[in-house]
Amino acid sequence: MAKNTKKTEAPAAAPQAPAEPAGKPAGGLFGYAPAPESPAAAGDIASSYGHFIGGQFVDSSGSEALKTVNPATEQVLAEFARGTAEDVDRAVAAARAAFADWSALPGSERAKYLFRIARIIQERSRELAVLESIDNGKPIRETRDVDLPLVAAHFFYYAGWADKLDFAGYGPNPKPLGVAGQVIPWNFPLLMLAWKIAPALATGNTVVLKPAETTPLTALRFAEICRQAGLPKGVVNIVTGDGSTGAALTAHPDVNKVAFTGSTPVGRAIAKQVAGTRKKLSLELGGKAANIVFDDAPLDQAVEGIVNGIFFNQGHVCCAGSRLLVQESVQDELLDALKRRMGTLRVGDPLDKNTDIGAINSAEQLARITALTDAGEAEGAERWSPACELPGTGFWFRPTLFTGVSQAHRIAQEEIFGPVLSVLTFRTPDEAVAKANNTPYGLSAGIWTEKGSRILWTASRLRAGVVWANTFNKFDPTSPFGGYKESGYGREGGRHGLEAYLDV
Repeated sequence: MAKNTKKTEAPAAAPQAPAEPAGKPAGGLFGYAPAPESPAAAGDIASSYGHFIGGQFVDSSGSEALKTVNPATEQVLAEFARGTAEDVDRAVAAARAAFADWSALPGSERAKYLFRIARIIQERSRELAVLESIDNGKPIRETRDVDLPLVAAHFFYYAGWADKLDFAGYGPNPKPLGVAGQVIPWNFPLLMLAWKIAPALATGNTVVLKPAETTPLTALRFAEICRQAGLPKGVVNIVTGDGSTGAALTAHPDVNKVAFTGSTPVGRAIAKQVAGTRKKLSLELGGKAANIVFDDAPLDQAVEGIVNGIFFNQGHVCCAGSRLLVQESVQDELLDALKRRMGTLRVGDPLDKNTDIGAINSAEQLARITALTDAGEAEGAERWSPACELPGTGFWFRPTLFTGVSQAHRIAQEEIFGPVLSVLTFRTPDEAVAKANNTPYGLSAGIWTEKGSRILWTASRLRAGVVWANTFNKFDPTSPFGGYKESGYGREGGRHGLEAYLDV
């Protein structure tokens, strides 16, 4: 059979995808046909939502409504209630009323509910993944292949702990704290919900959760899953709203435990708010992680780790490897390979299964990313991005690389929370460690080298809660996660994640 040697043009882009991808595969011989996931798979999205209190969806005591939009299209998806202090009171009262019976259940009985929730999440994973992509802007490949499997895994994992708390290392017969007030961010809405709700329920606590104001939909869909699983009324309550709603929750006098994931300034305010009270507090805040590449590193593997470290989820990751520290002798080789790889990243429709980088979550976040990258250029750093045409509607930002960055630059010190990588160099391992630790944050770091002894030497000197070696952004429910300094305190995940919800 004769081979078809005619070069074909790439098909027309799907709606909301860029006219041209950010890059094409090496050689430019093959394009990507659009592979869109159907938005209909997200199920019915109501035009408006109230709160989930005492096992029922209820109207807010206030009249103000907020809107959540699709970041890729700017289309309004739904209105939802802006929770008032009275709404928070009702939710906390419902959680308190449910606490006695829930905490008195044998751990094996609580585990049954958690197992049931995990199985329902698996069964409805496509629906939840599509809904997350629509509401958040992240690519469907990530919500489908990363977020949802991890969400289910966390509920499965903590279901297994529910009847084994005596053996968790926190003394015999550890007791739950009571009502947990939990505030989660917009970058991993459903995953952060799982990180907080699963250990809280496994240890016998009840919950009032406030989702982020730009991404409430999967939390409200989770409320439906709680009802489907037959979870007793009041064990999980969800109050939507903005920062004022979260502040009312964390300040509530009948909340025993506060868990917050989000920005460092808000975390600092919450710490001041609960100081002097008997509330237990855990904070998972910002980061400015260093990804350190030594001269003996497998560079092709390192390039993939660098890309995953900073461009995964549009850089909306607290532990993103936003600072690349590369040994001078391999800088040019590594940067050439990295730029080639960045040229293949596809920016566009989050529901297209080919998309690598989706939409920025909000206009506000896009403005912050733009302001900080402009500051990087103004301070003398050299900016580079692959050529690509962005859609005319929605919130978009090209994957961006800065070279010539010094420790004093704002882009090297401030959390950008976007697809922006700052490159610095070093000559010796001691210099690499000094530069990596020269940050107010301490959440994560990465090390790339073929020498196991160098991995151990470097990791032991890095002031970071999580250190990855020859990989990046790998998560597992059995492994604890958390930071130092302005990245917060306390750990989520693993056996360590139980302690935050136990009176030990």
